[in-house]
Order: sequence, then C-alpha cells, then structure tokens
Amino acid sequence: MTRADRARELSRLLPRIYPDAHCELDYRNPLELLVATILSAQCTDKRVNLVTKALFRRCRTVRDFAAIPQEEMETLIHSAGFYRNKAKNIRAMAAKLLAEHKGVVPRSLESLAALPGVGRKTANVVLGNAFALNEGVVVDTHVGRLSNRLGLTKHSNPVKIEQDLSKLFPRETWTDLSHWLIWHGRRRCTARKPDCPNCELREICPSADRF
Repeated sequence: MTRADRARELSRLLPRIYPDAHCELDYRNPLELLVATILSAQCTDKRVNLVTKALFRRCRTVRDFAAIPQEEMETLIHSAGFYRNKAKNIRAMAAKLLAEHKGVVPRSLESLAALPGVGRKTANVVLGNAFALNEGVVVDTHVGRLSNRLGLTKHSNPVKIEQDLSKLFPRETWTDLSHWLIWHGRRRCTARKPDCPNCELREICPSADRF
C-alpha cells in the first residue's frame, strides 16, 4: 500500500471510527480558545479545562487579560505548568490584540503566529476550530506519533510532518484530520502501550504489532 493509498483509506475509516471527534478544550469564543491553546503547551487538555474555569470567570474580555497583574495570572494558571512564561505571553498577547487588532482575534495565520506565545500549531488550532478555516494541520505529539506509525511521514519536525499531511489529505479535512488522529492517539494508539490487537486501523498500519 502506498502512502497515498493509506491516506485515502484513513480518510474513509477515521470519520467512521470517530464521528464525534472535536477539540477537547473548553471555550466559548476565539479569545478563550486562543488562551486555552497557549496554556495547553506541555499540559493535558483536562488540566487546562480545570484551570480555565476560574481564569475565564476572572478574565472575560481581552482588556481583562491585558490588565490582570502578572502575579495574579500566575496564581490562576499555576497548575498548567510553565506558569510564569505562559502568564507573560497571555498578557502580552492580549496587549498586542488591543494595540494592533482592535482587541479582535485575527483570522490569518501570519497575524496569529506573530502574537506572543502563539506559534503555527496554536494558530492552526484557532483558525480551524474557532473560524472553520483549514489553513494547516495541527501537529501535536499525538499527530506526530501517529503520522510516523501509520507511515504517512518519516519526519519528526512538526512543520515537515504538516507539509507531508497537507499533500496527502484534502484541505477541507485538515482540521478534522487532527482531531481524528488525536482521538486515536489518546484512545487507542498511546505512546507507550498502543492497543494494536483491538485497533481499528490494524490492517493498514505498517507498525501494527511492533510494540
């Protein structure tokens, strides 16, 4: 099976296996998703959702995020890890939104990626989930791991993995593709003990039963 053949089969199977796949961060608007995604770096979505319950009660607008004292922000997000740097970035991000975007989260990859604490992956999360814009494929640890195990790429660099995936899958599926792979990575193809015997993708996976 060629790489393209496997991608076509995955495009058929994954939406059937995970028809309800979606972003598992809790948010009500683009700004909250942007903040939650910044917090999710090296942190689980479950932990982020616990942190943002209190944070989003305290900060409801972009001005709130820009004005909150550093120390208070650090206290609110402490359990998400790397809290000093994340607090600094969130406050600076909000200030830049006010200064350059009239307080509105931009809808372009370039503008989003230029915000403090926001890289290509975070920008793709916001564009795909808050605005339904398929500008790229979100490559987190799950997507990177599964892309290699499924023989879709030989790279470890997220940008190169994204380039390979974007060539193999239709643009209109890019956001869903990330969700499908993330859900499969969390529920079946885990990092240490993948459940190969019960895997729905076993027949087309070149890494099946190697673990």
